[in-house]
Amino acid sequence: MFNPDLCTEDEIRHLVHAFYAKVRDDALLGPIFAARITDWDHHLGKMVDFWSSTLRGTARYRGTPMPKHAALPGLEPALFQRWLALFRETTAEMDNAAMRERADELAERIAESLWFGYQMARDPDRIAAKLEARAAHAQAR
Repeated sequence: MFNPDLCTEDEIRHLVHAFYAKVRDDALLGPIFAARITDWDHHLGKMVDFWSSTLRGTARYRGTPMPKHAALPGLEPALFQRWLALFRETTAEMDNAAMRERADELAERIAESLWFGYQMARDPDRIAAKLEARAAHAQAR
């Protein structure tokens, strides 16, 4: 749920800039981002808008991140886990506990969604079969 009182724009800006500083310095993620992002000011601005929209409901973000992520070659679950670890490391440094909790929940869902979308773009039949098997297993209970 959106909450304009959850945090300030300054807190969001700090989160985004601190997080992406870690990403850029990271041995696993840094090269992936460096190969694709040439204008970091623009990217950081978009990410501030994204998190402002997600956390505060400002609706400033306009974009479709799934196709860009799905087009990346060679992504693996470990990269998404590393992204989450760096995100949680960043939020753990924040004083605003409510923002930290909500941002961590959303980051988890975002990582899962992007990984699922990435797999669907690569092998939709395998993912569909997996989902059908899960549904059948759940019904058998």
